[in-house]
Amino acid sequence: MGKDSQASSAMEIDDLKSNSSDQIAPKFSINVLQLLKSAQMQHGLRHGDYTRYRRYCTARLRRLYKSLKFTHGRGKYTRRAITESTVTEVRFLHVVLYTAERAWSHAMEKRQVLDGPNARQRIYLIGRLRKAVKWATLFAQLCAIKGDSRTSLEAEAYASFMKGSLLFEQDQNWDTALMNFKSARAVYEELAKYGDLESQVLCRERVEELEPSIRYCLHKVGESNLQASELLQIGEMEGPALDLFKAKLEAVMAEARSQQAASMTEFHWLGHRFPISNPKTRVSILKAQELEKDVLVSSANSLPPEKKLGIFDKIFTAYHEARSCIRNDLASAGNSENVKDDLNGLDKAVSAVLGQRTIERNQLLVNNAKSKLTKRRDDKNEKATKPEELVRLYDLLLQNTSDLSDLVSSGRDRKPEEVAFAEDCELKSLAFRAERCFFLGRSYSLAGKRVEAYALYCHARSLAETALQKFQAVNNGDQQMIIEELKILYDECRSNSCIEHATGIMEELKAPENLSKKISSINLTGVDKKVEKFLLEKLDVYESAVGESNVKSAPRIEAFPPSFQSIPRNPIVLDLAFNHIDFPSLQHRMRKDKSGFLSRFWG
Repeated sequence: MGKDSQASSAMEIDDLKSNSSDQIAPKFSINVLQLLKSAQMQHGLRHGDYTRYRRYCTARLRRLYKSLKFTHGRGKYTRRAITESTVTEVRFLHVVLYTAERAWSHAMEKRQVLDGPNARQRIYLIGRLRKAVKWATLFAQLCAIKGDSRTSLEAEAYASFMKGSLLFEQDQNWDTALMNFKSARAVYEELAKYGDLESQVLCRERVEELEPSIRYCLHKVGESNLQASELLQIGEMEGPALDLFKAKLEAVMAEARSQQAASMTEFHWLGHRFPISNPKTRVSILKAQELEKDVLVSSANSLPPEKKLGIFDKIFTAYHEARSCIRNDLASAGNSENVKDDLNGLDKAVSAVLGQRTIERNQLLVNNAKSKLTKRRDDKNEKATKPEELVRLYDLLLQNTSDLSDLVSSGRDRKPEEVAFAEDCELKSLAFRAERCFFLGRSYSLAGKRVEAYALYCHARSLAETALQKFQAVNNGDQQMIIEELKILYDECRSNSCIEHATGIMEELKAPENLSKKISSINLTGVDKKVEKFLLEKLDVYESAVGESNVKSAPRIEAFPPSFQSIPRNPIVLDLAFNHIDFPSLQHRMRKDKSGFLSRFWG
């Protein structure tokens, strides 16, 4: 009986120990989204640099393996799997997470290859995404066992996003991809209701990033009728989760352009029709024309200037690609004069359109700079616009207009449209000259040069008046806005010239008074009377002259370099009696010159 009681008591103790060990076993907590977002923004993905982020993940994994002493052998590689029993601390979960991130970033790096990945690179890309899905699924399984409830939910959402990205890239199983993206969105929507403010904001941002992929999947499934313009608006959103969607959208748009370019056989410009035979040239011109619609339509006024400038950069890239293709065709045209004439005309037309868009982009920069010049700056970090910057921009506009006018005027058989276009360039150049002269006068005014500013304002007023008369003589409805701007410029030139005239007269009247004040304040010591005495001048008083450590004022020990002091000097003696004294002659004591033949040899 004693032995049985001892055995039962031992079993009870063991049960208590096992229960206590189960209760003590901690649940790991990882804020997955916040951890990944911080790492991505700090290591390359702020600028879309997936190579840098992949290298960071590799270095991070190396550090984790070393700190955990979980290396895979020396010399010969021995694979060590991470299982439930292996995860004894949270860093093991970090190993699985960063392995998935490394595979995903490697796939996205291959996605950013110039002109898109080829067939071999695409197979490798999909393989890396499969590996990312495998590690993300393992991460979700381990977090379900070893992590707390929030960590488990975030891991499930992360794995669902990876699965959806793989199917999205494969262009198949759109229903399953949609289900995975919706599952991830549902989790992040729930998590956005709890936790601290930063976590809630990150969850809402991730929901917004997932929305375009969900809409695109619905479009492919057939449950949504999205137009091409709506897809482009979705593609303007930012975020690492949207890069795969943007790449897919760009591929779809390129395919649509190539199909549409097959029907584009001519390029129309100022009454000319130039045939386009090269498919690459067609696609580039078509891409530029689509982007021009985004800038020139009436709804483009709501776009911020930064986005407009980005669209202009894409337009320039497309037209430069078209010109490169045209010049390659010219080099390989041979001796066919008709083909060369057509290609030279097409090159001229594309260059002229490129010049027009350059002028429009510079005018956008001018309007942006003017708004910063006149607007009251509430943000202290915002850089103020100086008139010199506007002068430089108008110099660029004058150069662009001159180049465009020379390009259009070059040629033998000029059509009436080309003559009218060249005259329009001359009128714009005159308006730009008036604007440039006005802001040059403003820069001289800020420098305090009243005479120069007054002369420049008067010259700008005469230029604005001349340009206004010429624009009104043309009487073109499209130039009504320019006429209104010239009227405002004329009035500003007149008012500013009057202000400069009055200010110059006031300064001239106050000049003697200011000069006398400055002369009266001059002293030989060079020390301001308001400044306290130096330490060496008041050694009998106990007072610190070095100053506090947190104060940037200079220590008042002794003036250096020493100031000038007045000293006595020797009197100036003027010998007035020197010119009235008759001195005796000394000719008889002077040596006489010996003249003769022998004196030349013996002196």
